[in-house]
Amino acid sequence: MFFMDRRDAGRQLGARLQHLMGKDVVVLGLPRGGVPVALEVAEALGAPMDVCLVRKLGVPYQPELGMGALGEDGVRVINDLVMREARVTPEELAQVEEREREVLERRARRYRGRRPPAHIAGRTVVVVDDGVATGSTARAACRIARARGAAHTVLAVPVAPRDWTARLSGEADELVCLDTPRDFFAIGQFYADFAQVGDEEVVACLERAAHRPHGAAAGATAPRSREVEITAGPVRLRGSLTVPEAADGIVLFAHGSGSSRHSPRNRFVAEGLNRAGLGTLLFDLLTEDEERDRANVFDTGLLAGRLTDATGWVRGQPEAEGLAIGYFGASTGAAAALWAAAEPEASVAAVVSRGGRPDLAGPRLPAVTAATLLIVGGADLTVLDLNREAQARLRCENRLAVVPGATHLFEEPGTLEAVTELARDWFTDHMAPAHV
Repeated sequence: MFFMDRRDAGRQLGARLQHLMGKDVVVLGLPRGGVPVALEVAEALGAPMDVCLVRKLGVPYQPELGMGALGEDGVRVINDLVMREARVTPEELAQVEEREREVLERRARRYRGRRPPAHIAGRTVVVVDDGVATGSTARAACRIARARGAAHTVLAVPVAPRDWTARLSGEADELVCLDTPRDFFAIGQFYADFAQVGDEEVVACLERAAHRPHGAAAGATAPRSREVEITAGPVRLRGSLTVPEAADGIVLFAHGSGSSRHSPRNRFVAEGLNRAGLGTLLFDLLTEDEERDRANVFDTGLLAGRLTDATGWVRGQPEAEGLAIGYFGASTGAAAALWAAAEPEASVAAVVSRGGRPDLAGPRLPAVTAATLLIVGGADLTVLDLNREAQARLRCENRLAVVPGATHLFEEPGTLEAVTELARDWFTDHMAPAHV
């Protein structure tokens, strides 16, 4: 899994934590990198947010080795075993504590101003960071939350090493992580943008959280999102279904070669569609075992069949009753979307292709009846030619939109936003009740 940035990671993490909606929740972000993630989690849950200010107490002659931690409200956690083995005297501990307490108080004033810390006693506390590496800071934060009276603690992060639960066992009542990759070297390797977070951004996040409503009123307008499993022939496929209130339709995403429901680019587009009142289903077209055979990635018929099965599943969900269906295909997934849309009983209202290979749908193209938008980067010349050839074979309402300066993955500033706007307008224009 890869994340566009910390905000993207927070939105995905918030969707995973929907089971906490309606509970008495407080979200605590670990400064500095965990705060933008926590803000998105708090907004997804309609919960208040604060920082969890933690200062590690390092052994004097080996400061990277923690012998305890300090938190606000006089909270103090000491690791007696490390103290004994490192032969730290009470006087040395007091000196370290005094120094770190000054830093803690200075940061509290900088981040909150005159606002008091969030009240967490007796509440569910979600401790959020942008990832776990060694786990020392997360461990201290969970202990401090408990010491301040949290009734239930949840440690939630976007990414962590595979053994993270063993490292942090017993530190929180619940451990939540979106991905635990095999080749984990550093948190930043899983973010497209992992720029350092400054104090100014932390303050801005806290200001935004402080001035927005929370609780039942805030959560009432949040899109309903849930993790799902879809039966497709002999396999079960994992996905995420998000449906805003009074949605006009639901868009199913067909990912490109080697991608999955965690694609940060497709999630970026999906969130734009959600804001426009459209539901989305992001799901894996292949199982993990199937992905190991690269031939499956380019088997358009197989992928189209999975998309058709997923469409049938969506139509059977209560929140999708009577809603129009659209397809968003990226790269080879665009061919699968058009192939599936060409099925006689498809009844698909609209298709959007991003940097797609509609040519791989071949002879199926003339049978597509759904209004089709082909989006291609202006610098993606080979794919642009293939899209022009495919467009000539379409008999349905269609349009080719070229995003100037964009390459195949739309990585250039502003290009993915352009894709999102084009897709949003196409779907909202063609999935309104009058078009169904």
